[in-house]
Order: sequence, then structure tokens, then C-alpha cells
Amino acid sequence: MNNGLTTASAALLSRLSHGIQKHPKRVTAALALLLLTGGGGAFAVASFGPDPSDLPVRLVEQPVESLASDATLAELTDRPGFSLYRSDNVRSSDTAESLLRRMGVADPAAAAFLRRDTHAQQNLLGRTGRLIKAETTDDHRLLRLTARWAHDDSGDFKRLVVEKSNSGEFTSRIETAPLTVSSRLAGGVIHSSLFAATDASNIPDNVAIQLAELFSGDIDFRRALRKGDRFSLVYETLEADGEPLRSGRVLSAEFHNQGKSHQAVWFQEPGTTKGAYYTLAGQSLRRAYLTSPLEFSRVSSGFAMRFHPIHKTWRAHLGTDFAAPTGTAVRTIGDGVVEFAGTQNGFGNVVFVKHRNQHVTVYAHLSRIDVRPNQAVEQGQTIGAVGATGWATGPHLHFEFRVNGQHQDPMLIAKQSEAAAPVSAAARPAFNRLAAVMRTQLASAELIEQASAQ
Repeated sequence: MNNGLTTASAALLSRLSHGIQKHPKRVTAALALLLLTGGGGAFAVASFGPDPSDLPVRLVEQPVESLASDATLAELTDRPGFSLYRSDNVRSSDTAESLLRRMGVADPAAAAFLRRDTHAQQNLLGRTGRLIKAETTDDHRLLRLTARWAHDDSGDFKRLVVEKSNSGEFTSRIETAPLTVSSRLAGGVIHSSLFAATDASNIPDNVAIQLAELFSGDIDFRRALRKGDRFSLVYETLEADGEPLRSGRVLSAEFHNQGKSHQAVWFQEPGTTKGAYYTLAGQSLRRAYLTSPLEFSRVSSGFAMRFHPIHKTWRAHLGTDFAAPTGTAVRTIGDGVVEFAGTQNGFGNVVFVKHRNQHVTVYAHLSRIDVRPNQAVEQGQTIGAVGATGWATGPHLHFEFRVNGQHQDPMLIAKQSEAAAPVSAAARPAFNRLAAVMRTQLASAELIEQASAQ
């Protein structure tokens, strides 16, 4: 028995040595994760299991009789059948025929059913990005077609099921099921821009936007990023039937910019209806004013002198122009009351929002207005959309910040505005436990990113 154990141990050590030599990055990341999570909750981002590339590959062949052979039809139908599966995403240009063809389905009856079925017409054809899966017979006849999508923020998803009954007829139905929420670790290094870095790490765009929004009060993502800056984050993924459907909220993040570290964690105090972001020390990241009336976007001109494109004269440009496509949502940067909403001279469609301390913000050249005078608005609420009304040569938002009637640099005012209250004393123990877990996860994400970059 000892000889058997010795032989087995030698074989195991040999395989481990071979794995370490062949995959040092994976093993480094796995060891780092094991050390970091040894005293807390575990989460699977690395594995000591065999690498898929090392697993043996076995080719299974099954002869299939040709219809042109001497075999009888009865002999052919007696052979065992099998199912084929394929997944894809619905495209806006899809017709019943083009969708089924891309899914490997050759079934005129199925195409005819999709063309006339109300559920398929309303929820499948012409939609974009919805996850779809087809199950067919070995001769590519449709057995079952399933499409999934999240229709709102309720935490549920919709499932369209089209399947063939025992009688050979197709039926359809719409089902509702809960999304499964899991967390994912990621990180990246800045080489040129934030989006280039998140693309390289396969981080969804809406997560990248959240990351920029989180730290916009401390980092100018348009001008202050430097090559070598790095970030790590933990974010939600929402899954339907075990498959990722979309990403959710950023749960925690850390950004190293020009030698300074910025951290954030999402926390909802017990007994409250809304959560917020805090530093890992418990200080609120929410300020009285946002730094931008648009989500992370390209700024076409700053608070400075500029050559006016219509008047052709040099004049003070008392505000900031945000270049964006027509229809882009415009949000108020702080709580307040709509003082004016309508058309005014060169501003075109414009909204004035009055805040406390004689502060007023101006949102001009809008293509539409979504609020009315004397309406109370909250920070981040949509009040209109980017346009090119009034004296504008192209679609953009002209934004101003006035204090006692005097124009001020809106970016400077936003960064100097007071922060919201920190985590309460009653909620501090729960917050500290969460912050400890998030520190571990962010450290794991950073180590894994460093290992993969080597």
C-alpha cells in the first residue's frame, strides 16, 4: 500500500510541476486568491482544476446512412437521433427566415409560425441583443426556441418559449423568472483611455461608465488619466437560466491615478430604501452637485474664452459645451426647483433650475424639455435631451452655473460642494464588515490582473 501511495504521490507531483511550468500566471493568481480569501467568504474566480487545453480530446464518430444507399426507410428511422443546440443574439434586421438560418434551423413550418405568432412578433423579431437558443433535430428541424431578456429593473426576466408539441404543432408562451445575481472581479491598466482599458479587460460599457461616474469628483477622466494608472472593481452580473444577461451595479472599486488611490463601496443602511457609495473609511462620495449634466462624455469646450461660431467674435464662453448626439439625456446636477422651462433667445429650448444658496444651473439648446416650471427635481433626474436649438451650429448641451447671478466655473463649484453625511454610527458595524470583504476582493482582482498582464 505504501508503494502505491508513493507512486500516486510522485505522479501527482509530476503533474503539478508540469502545470506550474506551463501555466505560471494561472497558478500565481490562484495562490493569491487562496491566501486572500482564507479568512473570509469565498468566491470563485480561479481554479486549481486541470486546464481545458490539457484535457484529452476524443473524437466520436457515428456513421449516418445516406438516403441514396440501399438501406430501407425503416432501417434509417430506427437509428437513434440526437439534438443540436446553438445560441446567438437577436438582431434588429432579423426576419423569421434570417434568424432561423443563422441558428442552423431548416424548417419552413417553424418560420411560418414565427411570422404569424403574436408573441414572436412583439418580443423577438426586430428586437436587438436578446439572447436566443435553438434546439433542433439532427436534420435541423426546430424542437424548441428560447429567447430571454430583462424588461425592467424589477429583478425578473422574460422568457419566450416556442416549441413543437407531440402532435407536431408549434406553440408559444411568455414566462417570467427571477434573475440570479452574482459578482464578478475585474481590473485593468490605462494605456490610452478608460474605455480602451475596459475593452481590453472585457468589462461592459455601462460598468465603465459607472466607474467614471464614481470618481468623477476626484479624477478628470478627460485630462488627468496617465499611462500606467490602474483600477480594480467588483460588479454584479445578472444571469438568466445560468447565462449572463447583463451587468448590474458596481459594488466596489479602486482607482490608482497619478500615485493616489481612490476607493468606493456601495452600501445601503438597514431600514433605508436607497443605498449610496462611500469610501472604505465610511465617508460619502455623494456631493451636492454632479460634475457633469451628462453621463461620462466628451467635453467640446471648457470654461474659457472661445471664438463664437456664429457671432465670429472673441467673447467669454461662460459655461461648458458638452458635445453629444441629439437625444442624449440631460440631467440636473443637483436637487432644486425648475425656475424656467421653455424657449429663450439664443439658448433655444432651455431649462433653468434654482438650487439653494442662490445657485442656478442652465441647460440650453435642448431638443426637448421633460420638466415644467415650479417642478421639484432631484439630482440626476432627466430634464431634457441634447439638441441644436437656438444659436447652435450642431448638437450639444450648453451648461452654465450661476451664483448670485454671476457665472462660475461649473466644474470647480461641483468639486468644492459639500459631501453628504457619512455612514451613521448605528450602521457602522455592518459597513465595516462589508468594507473588509470588499478590500479582500479588490486586492484579489488587482493580483489577478497583474498576473494576467505578465
